[in-house]
Amino acid sequence: MAARPPFSSLRRWRSLPRLLTLAVLALLSAAALLVMLPGSGQSGSGPSSPPAAPTGPVPVRVLMPAPLADAVAAPVAQFNASTPGVVLEVIRGPLDTETISDLATGSLLLGEAPFDLLLVDVSWLPRYVAAGWFEPLERWLGPESLAAMEPGARLGNGLDGHLWRMPLTGDTGLLYWRTDLMERPPRDTDELVAISRDLQRRGKVRWGYLWQGRQYEGLSCVMVEVLQGFGAHWWNGSTARTELDSPEAVAAAKWLADLLQDGVSPQAVASYAENDALQSFAAGDAAFLRNWPYAWREIEKGGGPVKGKVGVTAMVGAPGEQGGGTLGTWGLSLIKGSPHPEEAVAAIRWLTGPIVQRQLAIEQGYAPTWSTLYDDPELQRRAPLLAVQRQALQHPQLRPPTPAYAQLSDLLARQVNGMLTGQGGPGPTMAAAQRQSLQVLRSLAGPAGDTAAGRPAVDR
Repeated sequence: MAARPPFSSLRRWRSLPRLLTLAVLALLSAAALLVMLPGSGQSGSGPSSPPAAPTGPVPVRVLMPAPLADAVAAPVAQFNASTPGVVLEVIRGPLDTETISDLATGSLLLGEAPFDLLLVDVSWLPRYVAAGWFEPLERWLGPESLAAMEPGARLGNGLDGHLWRMPLTGDTGLLYWRTDLMERPPRDTDELVAISRDLQRRGKVRWGYLWQGRQYEGLSCVMVEVLQGFGAHWWNGSTARTELDSPEAVAAAKWLADLLQDGVSPQAVASYAENDALQSFAAGDAAFLRNWPYAWREIEKGGGPVKGKVGVTAMVGAPGEQGGGTLGTWGLSLIKGSPHPEEAVAAIRWLTGPIVQRQLAIEQGYAPTWSTLYDDPELQRRAPLLAVQRQALQHPQLRPPTPAYAQLSDLLARQVNGMLTGQGGPGPTMAAAQRQSLQVLRSLAGPAGDTAAGRPAVDR
C-alpha cells in the first residue's frame, strides 16, 4: 500500500478548489484503474482488501499511456516468459499525456494506487517527488546507473540527490523537411521562413511550416524550443524563477505570431496538436513540420505523397543562436510503498535495458538512451533516425524542473494561444505570462518565503 503524501506539501501547489476537484477525481481514477487491471471486474478484490497468502506469481503492475503500453507488449511477454515467479501486468491508460497524469494523480492522492510502477513524463517528476509518491532507485540500481547513457537522456531523472526515474525513451522535438523540395534543411529560423515563402510563391506547397499551437502541453513544448532558439529562457535555475518578459522571449513569441500573420503557417495552427500537423504534412501540404520521432514512421508507413521524401534534423534557432528540441522522455518510477519493490525494480531493469530499447527503436522509432545502441551498425541500418536522434540528445531543452510546472505550462499555453488567435501582441502576452507565473510561484512559497515549487531539479 502506497504511503499517503503529506497534505501540507500538496497545499503548496494546489488551491482548495483544485483539491476538491482532485478528491473527486481520485475516487473516479481508482475505480477506472481497477477496471483496467487485467482480470478485474469483480468486486471485493481492490488494493484496500486484506492481503491474501501468495498462491501464484508475484504481480507487478505498471500504468502506461496507451501508445507505450502497446509498444512494450512484446517485451512484457518476454519478461514474463523468462522470469518465473513474477508476472508483469500493464495497465493501459489513456492516450493523452495530460489525461493519464490526472488519472495517476487522482489514484495516488488516495494513497492506495493499484500499480507498482508508473511511466512518467519528464515534466512530471518534480511534482510527484514533492508529493512523496516515489521511492528512490539508487539503492537497487547504483549511483552510476545513467553513466552509459547519452547526455540528454540523463536529464530529468534525479532530484535532491536521488534517482527517481529510469528513462525508457530519449525522444526530443525534431524538424521534418521535404527532401524533394530542397537540397538541405534550413540552418536557422530565417532560412526556414525564406525557403517556406519561396516554395509557397512558386506553388510547391500551400504552407511553409506546421507545428502545435493548440492550448495544451504541445504548445508549451514548442515554446521551450523557440525561446531557446532566440536566446531566451523560460526558467532560470539559479533563481528558480521564470524569465518570460525578456526582450529575447518577446522576440521568440513575435516569430511565432508572424508565422501566422505572414501566412507561413495557417491560422488553423492555433488549433493543431501533433497529429493534426502530422496529417497535413503527410498529405503534402507543407515544407516543414515540428514533431516527435514517432512521426517519421507514421509518414513512411502511411503511403502518402511525401513517403520517401522526408528528412529529419535537429531543431534550429535564430541566426547565431543554438537550437534544441524539447526533451520528451518517458521513464519508469517506483511507487512508494509498493509491496513488491524487488520484483518491480527487476521489471524496470528489463524494460529500460538495451534489449528492449533496441526493439523499440526498430519497431516503433523511439530514441534509445544507451550510448552503445547508437554505435550499433545493424541498428543504424534499421533505425534511420538514429544519427539525428543522437545529435538532438546532445543539447535537449528541459521544461521548467519545478513541482509547479503544470500550472506554469497551462498559463503560458493559454497566453500564447490567445496571441495566436489575435487576443494580444507578443509584448503584452509575454508580460502577462511572466506576471502570472510569478504569482503562481509566490502562492506556492513556504512560510519562510522559500518555494518548494521553484526548487530546481538535481539531475543525475
